[in-house]
Amino acid sequence: MLELIRHPWHWSIAGFLIGLTVPALLLIGNKSFGISSSLRHICAACIPANIPFFKYDWKKEVWNLFFVAGILIGGFIGNYFLSNPDAIVISPNTQETLQQLGVKDFSGLMPVDIFSFDNLLTAKGLVFFVIGGFMVGFGTRYAGGCTSGHAIMGLSNLQWPSLIATISFMVGGFAMTQLLLPYIMNWVN
Repeated sequence: MLELIRHPWHWSIAGFLIGLTVPALLLIGNKSFGISSSLRHICAACIPANIPFFKYDWKKEVWNLFFVAGILIGGFIGNYFLSNPDAIVISPNTQETLQQLGVKDFSGLMPVDIFSFDNLLTAKGLVFFVIGGFMVGFGTRYAGGCTSGHAIMGLSNLQWPSLIATISFMVGGFAMTQLLLPYIMNWVN
């Protein structure tokens, strides 16, 4: 059984299980799936300030904090105890494209050439961690939720704003990858 868990599964199995999350949350207590709102709940619980945005009954949403904690714990267990023993397979075309951008290490899921503590206080770190993090946070609040909330929960409920947000996420991701990333990688290298 452990060997079955340690090896990658087909993407459709994960998609099916994520898809079951939506009706399960709706049946359990009419809850909406989304991760970005958990930051607001944490701030409302931990910051005893008199800020109107954080003045609400966050205890009604405590289930979401447990959900996020479960994701973090599951990720830790998966990474340290159930990781795939096989090498990560990356398409040769993708490797060649990434090498042209200065990425040389393909040993992990996140390229160390970009995402490492050594890069934190460099121009590359400023662009990817600070500016990129700010843009993701701003975009999440501007769109009224994150990709998981809109693409999984919103689309399953046939919400028009979620369709627009999901299309915008995809177009933005494609544009960033194809148009801006090569310039940014060449600028910061």
